Amino acid sequence: MQDQNETAAARQTQSAAGDPPANPAANDPAPPVPSLEELLEKAETAAQEHRDAWLRAKADADNIRKRAQSDLANAHKYALENFSAELIPVRDSLEAALASQNATPAALRSGVELTLKQLMLAFEKFSIREINPLGEKFDPHKHQSINLVESDAEPNTVVGVLQKGYSLNDRILRPALVSIAKPKASA
Repeated sequence: MQDQNETAAARQTQSAAGDPPANPAANDPAPPVPSLEELLEKAETAAQEHRDAWLRAKADADNIRKRAQSDLANAHKYALENFSAELIPVRDSLEAALASQNATPAALRSGVELTLKQLMLAFEKFSIREINPLGEKFDPHKHQSINLVESDAEPNTVVGVLQKGYSLNDRILRPALVSIAKPKASA
């Protein structure tokens, strides 16, 4: 019993000195270290999984690229589909006017006016705007000068429109052909 008391006293002395208590698990054998073959097999499996994931991602990217190219090609191919659908009735009206054998000039004029109205509605629907610059200052971005005309109007003012221009969403499709005022020559 005295031995037990001495052992307990020794433990208290160690605790008081700040030494950690003895760990009974420290005497257990260390966990098994995997062999090099196991580590290699694990690394090869992980590498194969990463390769498979990379191949899937690459295939997905290729499919997205091909789909985008196809969508773009279709967008270019069918971009005018809606506009074309609006122009078909205009053509039908013109063909009906030409097919009429006994139309009077007044009836033809009325038909042409209705056809022009259909065309103007189609242009309006697709933001095609008319450029009729009579009386405006000459703008080389919107107008094409055909000639200079002596006029009482301010110089560089459009005094005659030979052909109207058109714009699509602020982009000039065709500039207006115009005559521009120049000062009268002094005698």
